[in-house]
Amino acid sequence: QVQFVESGGGLVQPGGSLRLSCAASGFTFSSYTMSWYRQAPGKERELVAAITSVGGTNYADSVKGRFTISRDNAKNTVYLQMNSLKFEDTAVYYCKAYRSSSLRAYAYWGQGTQVTVSS
Repeated sequence: QVQFVESGGGLVQPGGSLRLSCAASGFTFSSYTMSWYRQAPGKERELVAAITSVGGTNYADSVKGRFTISRDNAKNTVYLQMNSLKFEDTAVYYCKAYRSSSLRAYAYWGQGTQVTVSS
């Protein structure tokens, strides 16, 4: 059974920092690309950052230079370090696990954690 435990969200002032964590179980974590998505009220869910099974990363332009994604395969956990937070970073943040083979794709989502940037 696939499970995620997301944590680290909360209320922070503009310019502040938060570190999100997503601890996973029920699948072979090290074989999956792990991503963080976010969804703000009234907007579509968007990719924030991703890290492949071999450590390659990519980021949305809006967070480059401010956010850092990392993973610890020994702990089955993916992190998102968020610095210099802005009002527009306010959203529910979701972690996602993804892997594809020649036969099918596998995708699992976390339950989300709220990040609110407010003064």
